[in-house]
Amino acid sequence: MKLYYPYLGYKKECKKIPITFPPQHQPVQPGLETLMHPRPIFNNPGYIGSGKLKNKVALITGGDSGIGRAVSVAFAKEGADIVIVYFNEHRDARETKEFVEEQGRKCLLISGDLREEAFCKKIITDTISTFGRLDVLVNNAGVQFPQCSLEDITSEQLEDTFRTNIFPLFYVTKAALPHLKSGSTIINTASVTAYRGNKILIDYSATKGAIVSFTRSLALSLVSKGIRVNGVAPGPTWTPLQPSSYPAEYITTFGTDTPMKRPGQPVELAPCYVYLASNDSSYVTGQIIHVDGGSFLGS
Repeated sequence: MKLYYPYLGYKKECKKIPITFPPQHQPVQPGLETLMHPRPIFNNPGYIGSGKLKNKVALITGGDSGIGRAVSVAFAKEGADIVIVYFNEHRDARETKEFVEEQGRKCLLISGDLREEAFCKKIITDTISTFGRLDVLVNNAGVQFPQCSLEDITSEQLEDTFRTNIFPLFYVTKAALPHLKSGSTIINTASVTAYRGNKILIDYSATKGAIVSFTRSLALSLVSKGIRVNGVAPGPTWTPLQPSSYPAEYITTFGTDTPMKRPGQPVELAPCYVYLASNDSSYVTGQIIHVDGGSFLGS
């Protein structure tokens, strides 16, 4: 098996994307990007922004690492100031803030528990207090706890998965709505599991299906206000969630069951979020973009 897949970037750092990974495991979710080997690819040095999000403010939950980090940096390249909401991965968050600030943009870090409605309200209050506006909301944070069967999913795990993956979308979006003007956008991170299912991620898949329905319904609710709501459904992607979810030996074949025979990298998803956040997608709402290496093929 090849170790690398050629990447069509223009700079040396982005020319190769790993196909396979060495065994590794992290004991606590959502995991740390700083402990991963190799580190996820979140930035394409050949990507040059064109001001698509100039002077806008974007709030990204789970923006400290993984897909959220890639989105934060891409948005900054397009001219947005960034609010990163994260749990307690302070080192990852500080790194991402540095990358955002390297693009000449401001970055606010807010740490806390999105399962708590009061905290979800606070992040909106802090955003408005700091920047005076909010233009793009990305609901991206999530967890997963693989179990071999439904019988193995405890009531505590079920509640935790739903409180982390779906409740905050209601809490944060509800708090943000009074500040979102016509032309604002909401982007929700779903998953290929919402469409294909996953026998060891039953509760996680259920929350991602709920996110798809939430996205479609909210899009219809807000279209009259000029607010667009869309989502992205990633396939297997190399983020801290993987080594913190699975046994070390599983990681060696992670993502190789896709038609492309490899997992995705966060940098490959970020442009979809830029598209949905910008006026390039002005006639798009209620849609889910699939970025999954061909894992789901449907109409």
